[in-house]
Amino acid sequence: MYKALLQHIEKIVTLESSEIDILESLLNSSTIKKKELILEEGQVCNTLYFIVKGCMRQYIINDRGAEQTLQFAIENWWITDYLSYHNHTPSHFYIQAVEKSEVIAIEKQTLETILIQIPKLERYFRIVAQKSFGAAQMRIKFLFTMSAEERYHHFNDLYPEFVQRVPQYMLASYLDFSAEFMSKIRSGKI
Repeated sequence: MYKALLQHIEKIVTLESSEIDILESLLNSSTIKKKELILEEGQVCNTLYFIVKGCMRQYIINDRGAEQTLQFAIENWWITDYLSYHNHTPSHFYIQAVEKSEVIAIEKQTLETILIQIPKLERYFRIVAQKSFGAAQMRIKFLFTMSAEERYHHFNDLYPEFVQRVPQYMLASYLDFSAEFMSKIRSGKI
């Protein structure tokens, strides 16, 4: 189960076998059922999740009561509520399994222990956070500068597997348009 994470880490930093042993001794894996919530608004997020297999999403419920997907995470991606995790404050988000998912969950206290015992992992987690922040910035840019149809085609070109894996209403909410509009785009009526 930990092989995927170790391979992901090795793309950024090289670990000694003794460091791998330490890391593996501190990690926990779990299976999250499809549609299961692992974080709800108002809870404090104390866990980082690395997706080994499956798909998760982060979303809010807007003032009209509709779900608005903010982020997806598939294999080899991380997901959490970084502000809640860092500041130990109530979350504004929900995190849910879109598919049955196998994850490596790292509690905040465990991460601190890992970083003390394996300092070079600070670099790994910094780079992961920077990439995540950059992706969020690009998503905001696309929301502000592309039409709904352009956002769909751009996303489909970058992540064609999502179009097949993710329910249409979740993808539509992520791209900030209705499921009905999504149907028209996919059927070529727009």
